[in-house]
Amino acid sequence: MVIKMSIYFIGLGLYDEKDITLKGLEIAKNCDLVFAEFYTSLLAGTTIEKIEQQIGKPIKLLSREDVELNFEKIVLNNAKERDVAFLTAGDPMVATTHADLRIRAKQMGVRSYVIHAPSIYSAISITGLQIYKFGKSATVAYPEKNWFPTSHYEVIKENKERGLHTLLFLDIKAEQKKYMTANEAMNILLQVEEMKKEEIFTEDTLVVILARAGSLTPTLKAGYVREMIKEDFGKQPHILIVPGKLHIVEAEYLVEFANAPKEILKEV
Repeated sequence: MVIKMSIYFIGLGLYDEKDITLKGLEIAKNCDLVFAEFYTSLLAGTTIEKIEQQIGKPIKLLSREDVELNFEKIVLNNAKERDVAFLTAGDPMVATTHADLRIRAKQMGVRSYVIHAPSIYSAISITGLQIYKFGKSATVAYPEKNWFPTSHYEVIKENKERGLHTLLFLDIKAEQKKYMTANEAMNILLQVEEMKKEEIFTEDTLVVILARAGSLTPTLKAGYVREMIKEDFGKQPHILIVPGKLHIVEAEYLVEFANAPKEILKEV
């Protein structure tokens, strides 16, 4: 049942229009207006037209500027009088964090509800790496003309010191249709290594790449940077993982399912 004068943050999941939950689909169908944003993530296996067909109503696609600067005017003002759905890839409160939008809704007297969906934070379990052994995550961003971010390097360093795995999100420039590949991310990290020279991310670093998580045929590969940087992982989205200290089962899984070099078994 949809409660009037409310906004529903509905996750669409990881890959295609079929990843939305039954609860999310039912609520979206019953809402008066449906908005969506895809600048924070990419649903590689579908299109907005397919999602519209499934929901049975038009979707207004919002840009980053619409969401960050005009959310009250475009979305929340409508939610004062009608029931509104706001769709986002993944889970709305996990990899795509919209806590600020919920705060704004409450401050305007608009009730909000969250309908969860598959998230990359649970999907990374397909790598065989144990979830509780992941440390802080970070994003590898595209360097700009006068800006070369290195915070992701520091996160890897901190996690490595604790024996923890590092999940690295890769930059998205949705309006330019530019989605960073794992290869680009590795190249950026090698550039940072050249600057820092702390032996945190080198050509001998073991990495795990997961592409198109949530699909029935995701790409999962593991190996050393010197080899992985030359690989073709197929269509985005990609994520990059820098493992910490491996458990024997994690190492065996990577060998069996990600074609990791068998020599990693000797290191655990």
